[in-house]
Amino acid sequence: TNVVSYLYRTADSPDWHKLSDYDYGDSSGFGPVAVDPKLNVAYGFKKKDGRLAVYAVALDGSLREDLVYARPDVDVDELVQIGRQRHVVGVSFATDIRRTVYFDPEIEKVIATLQNALPHSPLIQVVDSSADENWLLIFAASDSDPGVYYLFDRKAHQLQTFLVARRELEGLQLAKVRPVTYQAADGAVVPAYLTLPPGKEDAKGLPAIVLPHGGPSARDEWGFDWLSQFYAARGFVVLQPEFRGSSGYGDAWFQQNGFRSWQIAIGDVLSAGRWLVKEGIADPDKLAIVGWSYGGYAALQCAVTDPSVFKAVVAIAPVTDLSAFKEEHRRWSDFAVISAFVGDGPYLHDASPAEQAGRIKVPVLLFHGALDHNVSINESRLMLDRLRSAGVNAELVAWDNLDHYLEDSDARAQLLGTSDTFLRKALDL
Repeated sequence: TNVVSYLYRTADSPDWHKLSDYDYGDSSGFGPVAVDPKLNVAYGFKKKDGRLAVYAVALDGSLREDLVYARPDVDVDELVQIGRQRHVVGVSFATDIRRTVYFDPEIEKVIATLQNALPHSPLIQVVDSSADENWLLIFAASDSDPGVYYLFDRKAHQLQTFLVARRELEGLQLAKVRPVTYQAADGAVVPAYLTLPPGKEDAKGLPAIVLPHGGPSARDEWGFDWLSQFYAARGFVVLQPEFRGSSGYGDAWFQQNGFRSWQIAIGDVLSAGRWLVKEGIADPDKLAIVGWSYGGYAALQCAVTDPSVFKAVVAIAPVTDLSAFKEEHRRWSDFAVISAFVGDGPYLHDASPAEQAGRIKVPVLLFHGALDHNVSINESRLMLDRLRSAGVNAELVAWDNLDHYLEDSDARAQLLGTSDTFLRKALDL
């Protein structure tokens, strides 16, 4: 089950009382995250009009519930906490860019000061602090800046660099990321992030990549992304669609999830590619799709659904057979969760790219780690066999000692270099 029950005690009693039940599968109920001992409330998340909002629940026995903050367009998905006591000073949510609303006027003043001092790094957050909260550890970043950690002395109003993220990229011109929208086949307006190669912001007819995110219960955000930045540096336009099935936009946008509602989700991803061509941004003969995890599934399933849109596919740690994916988890504690998420029925065949491999007409490059416990490498091996049996040009690059995230510098460098070479050959660049 996905349901967790939370208990609490009042200040004057050792007895436990029911606070809430929270279902992590559909985010129903109240999910507590933090306690404010001064106000004697628990802060947490609960849905309002189909979107996550922040509520405060009294811990005095009354369970009085007060709405703290909600949005009519997106989930409010983070509490902002600082100090050793991790007290709540604000909430955060992502529209076209992540934004924060502060409740603590002193912290709000500090952030305003830092925004003035770091105007080119709008993504500013308090990571940690000293015990007295005078020294703050700050992280500041942007779309074209991986970020810098700073130490801020509140009393002295002094800011000093502590650590530069991805120092090797200093001095390089990185790509800017622009929030855009496009129209899906049924008229729905889909948000997305467009990354254009540095120096080619006004160019037309460029090679391009649609890069759907993983999850599918996830979303992309405005900021630095190492995959899209690499491909942009190599001359590709990159479009990251927030297809229906993405989280963060409420229940109506989430649909049943990206597997159960695969036709809608995949349709939105295909529409992303068509939009790039329609706008003249992409050359239709030099348009590819790259994805990781669910994004890899989406890349393959797009090539199954409409083989005419993308001319090459790169799928990293992809789900390729939904029935097999469920069975991989049978001996794990999350089997019931995964099984319910994926669903059952005849649709599993049509929704599985390995079962439709013969419909793919373009070259495919697969990557997978053999220690992947999220998605078994057998999914990529099955896909490779089915593709080759169908006469499709397909390759698999595998690592024996890596998991789903390929967290190894050499492996990721190999992934980037090999995929770039593959795309250039497939797209005749």
